[in-house]
Amino acid sequence: MFNQLRQAIVQLQLRPGNLLSEADVAKQIGTSRQPVREAFIKLADIGLVKIKPQRGTFVTLISTTDVEKARFIREAIEVAIVRKVAMNVTDQDITDLEKLIEQQKKINVSKDYPKFLQLGEAFHVRISRIADFSGAWRVLENSKSQIDRVRYLNLPTKAGADMTISQHQGIVDALATHSPDVAEKAMATHLSTNINSLASIAASHPDLFGD
Repeated sequence: MFNQLRQAIVQLQLRPGNLLSEADVAKQIGTSRQPVREAFIKLADIGLVKIKPQRGTFVTLISTTDVEKARFIREAIEVAIVRKVAMNVTDQDITDLEKLIEQQKKINVSKDYPKFLQLGEAFHVRISRIADFSGAWRVLENSKSQIDRVRYLNLPTKAGADMTISQHQGIVDALATHSPDVAEKAMATHLSTNINSLASIAASHPDLFGD
């Protein structure tokens, strides 16, 4: 329930500012109101909804401050993860990562950019699993929900997708040569350019943002 609602909010199926009804959500999913209520509480804990007594539960507006904080946390964790991976990555791990990049190339041709973002997520999840830091990814997943909302709001162009693919390939190349310093730099560069126009995105969608 929590993951289903979180994904709907992140992918903007539930838009910032939307009112969420326990009864309506429970009916749509086919469950009682109690698990919906519990999911709302968890979503409030990670800043995706705000529960207002006597008024209802609302999807939060996107906070540029929260996005910047999440980006800082993500970079700190993922740079540490990729450095560890560079020291013990296997040939099979590299093959798995290369396959994900090839899938991204195909999706880029078809211009299915929501799917492209999902494959990008899978790429980063795979790296965290190689490091055996899946628990760290769960922490990251909640933290970066604000980042992901901006990414789905501002889906990549072909040029942006080409850059992402190139950066992913640079990370894999560094891992394949067991070069932790190079891998760390490649990951930091990639994450720092992930959302490089936050102010202009917010200005283009003032109804969806608020601090």
